[in-house]
Amino acid sequence: MLKAKPFLVVDCGANTLKAAEFDLNEAGGLRLRRYALRNLGQEGAQEATREAAMLRGLQDILSDKAFQAKTVNVSAPGFHVFSKFVKLPPVDAAKVTQIIKYEAQQNVPFPLEEVVWDYQILGTTGTGELEVLLVAIKTDVVEGLYRTTETAGLKLNLVDVSPAAMINVFRFNYSDLPGCTMLLDIGAKTSNLLFLEKGKVFARSINIGANLITQDFANEFRLRFDEAEQIKIEKGFVSLGGAYEEPDDPQAAAISKIARQVMTRLHIQVNQTIGYYKGTQGGSHPDRLLLSGGASVMPYVSQFFAEKLNQPVDYFNPLRNIQIDPSINLEELAKVAHTMGELVGLGLRNLAHCPVELNLMPLSSQRRQEFHRKKPYLLATVYSVAVFAYLMGVLQQKLVDVKRHMLEELVVTIQPLNDARVRLEAQQRKLNETVGDAEYLRKWLTGRYYWADVLPVLRECLLATESESKTALGTDTGIWIDSLTPVTAVIEAPPADPNAPPTVTPASVPPLVAPRGMRGMAVRTNAPGDITHLDLKIRALDTTSLNPAGNTTMAFEFLRQLQARSGWFDTNGSNATAFKGTGSITAESNTFWFEVSAKLQRPIDF
Repeated sequence: MLKAKPFLVVDCGANTLKAAEFDLNEAGGLRLRRYALRNLGQEGAQEATREAAMLRGLQDILSDKAFQAKTVNVSAPGFHVFSKFVKLPPVDAAKVTQIIKYEAQQNVPFPLEEVVWDYQILGTTGTGELEVLLVAIKTDVVEGLYRTTETAGLKLNLVDVSPAAMINVFRFNYSDLPGCTMLLDIGAKTSNLLFLEKGKVFARSINIGANLITQDFANEFRLRFDEAEQIKIEKGFVSLGGAYEEPDDPQAAAISKIARQVMTRLHIQVNQTIGYYKGTQGGSHPDRLLLSGGASVMPYVSQFFAEKLNQPVDYFNPLRNIQIDPSINLEELAKVAHTMGELVGLGLRNLAHCPVELNLMPLSSQRRQEFHRKKPYLLATVYSVAVFAYLMGVLQQKLVDVKRHMLEELVVTIQPLNDARVRLEAQQRKLNETVGDAEYLRKWLTGRYYWADVLPVLRECLLATESESKTALGTDTGIWIDSLTPVTAVIEAPPADPNAPPTVTPASVPPLVAPRGMRGMAVRTNAPGDITHLDLKIRALDTTSLNPAGNTTMAFEFLRQLQARSGWFDTNGSNATAFKGTGSITAESNTFWFEVSAKLQRPIDF
């Protein structure tokens, strides 16, 4: 078995460049082979020097870690990406792309000719509206990513964005999680807030990140940004306020207060987004919060949000269902696992179909890649096409001549067969009509004595009920049929469509009043269709003076006798043999009565 080729993924964060190499394990899942992180420093925060800083960081990673992969998936930096969830009215599938392009023109804050944009239809609302994730990034940013990877000797496969990657990695690792989950990925410049529940996804980018803490602290103590960042990493934590004692170190005390102020601003945005998600998007209230990103592990961040949101808070584990190579130090990996969500999401794009599949590769980059890949074959292809075209022309002419000759022969052969087919179809129609008439007569002949057979069975039920009731009550009883109403099916007028079948609904024929013992009963019906039920009104002597439950006993005994004769009456399925209505028993004078609907096992054809 050939070993699967490894592939590289790179997350271009605001402050940190993260890379990981994956391959497919024996079970077809993802295996993390190696990973690396490089701080981009102050140069990474400035647009003029950012591309050079990323290139140095990527080259440093590739040389130090001896990564073997040559193809790479890249996640664009979140502060460069515009993303928005939009709802579109129900439209024809052919017009979806046109409608989304119009929405992109209205929502993307740059001219469309200056950006690369893509979209993903995530589902539909209850009213049929399309829920669409729309993302865009300036073309020059993506071109810079292409130049960086190409200079580093890599082939860029796709450009994804952080929200899409986080949605994919959450679905892969936490698909069994019930209810609504809120995932907060706190980055250096921006934070991504995602809501994920069954059948619904929503994401929002918030322009608040850990760099605000560093910048405010640097301003307060007149420090360089990199010095303030180092002190924040060593001493920083989120103050919980209230009665908690401040640290003696003035720098630690200042950072904790600044961190609390920034997290409070972030919490306000989170609360507003929860309200928007519930009110406008029709989502559920989150059941839990999962934290991710580099700033999420600052001490007391989880306690801060647990107190503010009053709900469970845990850390998101993107490696939950990922196999780890034995060569990786698990202790060191655990320190940065919370920052690897985008890396795992990018790796999943090479594993299988993902819920969200975006690619912000610009057309110019795709064309350059395609040209370089096909360049060695272009001349051979041109020559082959020319030779093939010539040979195909000669062959086509020969085929036309052969087919013309065959067609002339077939016309002569087929004409007599076609005439015979027309005659055979006419005879077949006549035969079908004759078979239908014969079947109709057969049904009448076989069912002409059916009434004569059903009525004695009803008499047997009456006699058996009297016998069983006498045994149960200890006295003679009397029971008889007061009235019998056949229920048939009425065929309504044909619908507007002549090819549609007629609608059949149940209807009752006029009731038949029978004397005691059913002597002299006649059957009348004025409606066409099959008789499917017999509606019986049963009357009997009142026995409540002997036994309070006597009347009920007789009623249920009669129903049991009917149901016991399964060869005549159907007791299964809907509208089976049972009491009519609520099954109530009505007493009148020294008698009582009840109604039963007896479903015939074989309908009577009328």
